[in-house]
Amino acid sequence: MKKKIIAIVLAIAIVASLCVAFAACNKKTDDFKIGLITLHDENSTYDKNFIDAMKEAQEHLGLSNDQVIIATGIPEGDECYQKACELAEAGCKVIIADSFGHEQYMIKAAKQYPNVQFCHATGVNAASENLPNYANAFASIYEGRYLAGVAAGLKLQALGKTTAPKMGYVGAYTYAEVISGYTSFFLGVRSIVPTATMAVQFTGTWYDETDEKQAANALIAAGCDLISQHADSMGAPSACEAAGIPNVSYNGSTAAACPNTFIVSSRINWAPYYEYVVNQVKAGKAVDKDWVGTIATDSVQLTALGTAAADGTQAKLDEVKAKLANGTLQVFDTSKFTVGGQPCTSLKVNGVESVKTVNGITFVAESSLRSAPYFDLGIDGIVRLNEKY
Repeated sequence: MKKKIIAIVLAIAIVASLCVAFAACNKKTDDFKIGLITLHDENSTYDKNFIDAMKEAQEHLGLSNDQVIIATGIPEGDECYQKACELAEAGCKVIIADSFGHEQYMIKAAKQYPNVQFCHATGVNAASENLPNYANAFASIYEGRYLAGVAAGLKLQALGKTTAPKMGYVGAYTYAEVISGYTSFFLGVRSIVPTATMAVQFTGTWYDETDEKQAANALIAAGCDLISQHADSMGAPSACEAAGIPNVSYNGSTAAACPNTFIVSSRINWAPYYEYVVNQVKAGKAVDKDWVGTIATDSVQLTALGTAAADGTQAKLDEVKAKLANGTLQVFDTSKFTVGGQPCTSLKVNGVESVKTVNGITFVAESSLRSAPYFDLGIDGIVRLNEKY
């Protein structure tokens, strides 16, 4: 009997110690917090894409709602620094900001909180700052844009517009990110319709529904057969729907609002990056200074095709995507475009050459020297109607 009592006591002690250890582990997990700073809110297709990805990553990582703090509507000014500091004081171990103009304020906060990992999407200064707790990230979205361009080219072809069709593009700023995006889209179109041209109308803002709609309407009035965009509101897609002009959107499907004109949209899926950063920080490992998501990491995605897409589009996209993945196709293949009538032979980033030859293809190796895009050449066939910064 005495032995049985001792065994029971020992068993209780073991269970108790395991419970304490489990509770300690749980407490450690519960203490982990991640913060996201966005320029606008879910009304912006760009910011909604970041927010939706955070919710997806939260589920994958098993984080509770109080472990994820999303701060919306944070301007590209000192407000970003202040919010980053607030999140750090609130216990966030990882803080991510989503807009180009946030960068200097994130760097400022990173210097003040060396034990917090700060990450910035679309930024360019992580390598030069060389802070152990500051990193940039982007994805090879130029490949997604190219694929969207292929879908657009097939639509023009289906409409019988194969003799010098004119496209329009609503762009926010003349940043390399925007130029790289519209150029890759254009090259995708030209892989199907080689005589296509494109006019770009800049708005000088990331998100202004009125300006974006006006820009799209001006392009439609100028005779554009199809419109795409790198801007964050529903302005351009809604203008296209009203006019019956095919549209390729960005950062998410507009099929519900534009059922008659939506073709496809490319987007960066940020969930893999969020998960990568959290896992690295939890493991006490360094975060890449310039992380680039790819098709292989599921960071570059296309939405489901809209009803306006041409027959056979999905099969063609699958074919082209496979070539991009295995390297037999390069988006910025220098044999496919000219600049001022001349072939492209060089594009340097901080003195380092980005033009290289692999498998017999000479191309600008976008996002290989840093995560953020740097292709900023004005290629023939694309006309900028205005210059806003």
